[in-house]
Amino acid sequence: MHSDAAIHRDDARPERLLRIWHVTDARSDETLMAAIATGDKIAFSRLVERHLSRTVGLATRLMGARSDGEEIAQEAFARVWSHAARWRPIGGGGNARFTTWLYRIVVNLAIDRKRRPSLASMDDVEEPVDEADDGFVRIHRRQVTDAVTAAMMRLPERQRVALSLCFFEGMSNIEAAKVMSLSVGAIESLLVRARRTLRDELAGVYDEL
Repeated sequence: MHSDAAIHRDDARPERLLRIWHVTDARSDETLMAAIATGDKIAFSRLVERHLSRTVGLATRLMGARSDGEEIAQEAFARVWSHAARWRPIGGGGNARFTTWLYRIVVNLAIDRKRRPSLASMDDVEEPVDEADDGFVRIHRRQVTDAVTAAMMRLPERQRVALSLCFFEGMSNIEAAKVMSLSVGAIESLLVRARRTLRDELAGVYDEL
């Protein structure tokens, strides 16, 4: 017999989540989490629908491959489901917004995954580029994207995480500091070093950023 956690681990698969019927839900993340803590599947679906895209995006930037990013997102939402009752919002005994908590889960999962040896996935094999209809423009954009991704992946781990949170996810330095359990000063230092490194490595394509 499967447990509820196992059932919802399957429900949290990206291919399943991307098929969620779109329904606008005005409830806050905190309200949805309170409902999820009682086993509310609909609330879980609404929360996932709201945050899936950015969660996959963050995980992909940290891992360097979309397939790995989707797996990290799946595991992160599975943990949201299984640990919903433990989460406390600001004002309710907690000290972080839901997104801060979620991104901390993603970052920790990504760090753990990066430290484990793995085989390249067939999902990561590049597809042929369609050169019809502005194909050269698409090729150029892909080259710029690949260059940025490769440079990001060469950054030290903490610099890559800080840059992903503050630049791509638009988090404040204070929020990123909470996610990474660092001081604001440490975040600022990581960002300065990361930007300097990227500027040097991407001198030829930096104007495209």
